[in-house]
Amino acid sequence: MVDDCLFCKIIRGEVPSYTLYEDEDVKVFLDLFPVSSGHSLFLPKKHFEQIFDVPEQDMIFMKKLPMISTKLKEVTGATGLNIFQNNGKDAGQVVRHIHFHLIPRYPEDGLMKFPPQSDLDEEVAKGIMNSFKT
Repeated sequence: MVDDCLFCKIIRGEVPSYTLYEDEDVKVFLDLFPVSSGHSLFLPKKHFEQIFDVPEQDMIFMKKLPMISTKLKEVTGATGLNIFQNNGKDAGQVVRHIHFHLIPRYPEDGLMKFPPQSDLDEEVAKGIMNSFKT
């Protein structure tokens, strides 16, 4: 864990949280600035800044995400659930400890869906495909 990381402080119990679930690998607690009722944060107890930093053998914590998400949807009575994970400042990451936002969704909740989409440019698609394969 990192001394000055807010989420590491929460994991260590130095900062209080409304904890929904905790075991040796993960901690799940309510977001203090929720965008919907039940908005929670799911994070590994091991400190990694972004998804790119997590070695494959440490991804074991992800196996718990379906169970936690299902339980949260049930207890909140949500009819849907978004799972967001941001990596880096430009992606909206504020706390530099990998975490997943579990956002219960409700009919007519007023939350944004994805912005309008455009058609995929075939040349751009081919360029990305070719680069990805090399």
